[in-house]
Amino acid sequence: MNPLERRRTDGAAPHPSSRAGSDGGGRDRGIDGLRAYAIGGVVFGHWLVTALVLGPDGALGTASPLAAMPALVPVTWLFQTLGLFFFVSGYASARSLRSAAARGLGPARWLRQRLGRLGRPVLLLLGGWLAVLAVAALLGTPAGTLRTVATLVVSPLWFLLPLVVLIASTAPLARALDRYGPVRLAVPAVALVTLSDLAGRSGDPSGWPVPLPGDGVWRVPVAVLAGWLLPYLLGMALADGRLGGRRTAVGLLLAGAAGMAGLGWAGYPLSAVGVPGDGMSNLDPPSLFAVSLALAQVGAALLVRQVLAGALARPGRWAAVNRLNTVAISVYLWHQSTLLGVTALAALAARLAGTGPVPGLHTVPDGPGWVAARLAWLPLLVLVLSVLVGRAGGDRRRHRDGQRPASGTLPGVPDRHGQ
Repeated sequence: MNPLERRRTDGAAPHPSSRAGSDGGGRDRGIDGLRAYAIGGVVFGHWLVTALVLGPDGALGTASPLAAMPALVPVTWLFQTLGLFFFVSGYASARSLRSAAARGLGPARWLRQRLGRLGRPVLLLLGGWLAVLAVAALLGTPAGTLRTVATLVVSPLWFLLPLVVLIASTAPLARALDRYGPVRLAVPAVALVTLSDLAGRSGDPSGWPVPLPGDGVWRVPVAVLAGWLLPYLLGMALADGRLGGRRTAVGLLLAGAAGMAGLGWAGYPLSAVGVPGDGMSNLDPPSLFAVSLALAQVGAALLVRQVLAGALARPGRWAAVNRLNTVAISVYLWHQSTLLGVTALAALAARLAGTGPVPGLHTVPDGPGWVAARLAWLPLLVLVLSVLVGRAGGDRRRHRDGQRPASGTLPGVPDRHGQ
């Protein structure tokens, strides 16, 4: 028997925390709101820290406003929301797996359905951009521009790999969670991230007293899975009724904040994303600082979850959040393409008009003026992205009516029978 189902049938009622914010129909609008915030954080975060600078040779390169304006670093704590997204993904997967078990659906079939939504959007993205890059190369586009475009298009896909692995591991993780609890499972995950950090900061993993296999090649995959496993497990624990109460939420928030402060004192960069010149990134691979930030975000999320659910009781607000959750994969996959497309078209228009680089799109991010200009471009970026993902609207209606789940739905996003 599925361990999540077992907790439903052994006579123990779910913890009230697993139902907080429910709309009475099985939906947890607080979790849905947190998921929408997590997706929005990734999108706006990338748009705000990715500067595409037009060089003297006409090639596009990347630069970070954080390098010139370190005072903006705390903003990354709000917009680097991957830990929060893995948290709500763990919650959604655990709820969905439990619901599937109640309907007689085995873990293997559940997994095929859960992951089957990714194929078409990913292939569409890669196929479309391969064609664009091939044509651009034939037209003589600078190699630097081609590299920049390819990197920005492909970079969002790395996130899907650990998500797919964790979703595929949901059933065995549920059994382990049922047997050992979240704290005992979190210890080895944190230990692996710690080992990865120490190896990376040593600069020579092979110089350790106990040689590390692969000469450090193991660091990225191990740290990525271990780092995001922790918030994913916390999400599963919440769905299973193990993560409840204000004391737990405050404890996670304070532990995460204390970890960030201590690691910053120990020499870790304070930015939640990589900054040129820092020498170390907290996100590539996830460091203890990223794990601490995830803990703080989960604690804050638990504190505001019920308030958020109340705010989303209004139909208009709920419709917007539900819409975003339904097309989440399309939003995630195409947001960098949106930035690239708008930047390229603006560069072409500037060249035809004989003007210089467009502020906020092609200029060096060297001060508050650039930030103001980039903020002014955000409404257009949102509009273009909305057009790109608009085709998912029909899929959403079919999904709502009980037909096949929309291909634009992320595996960590609710399906019809689960959160």
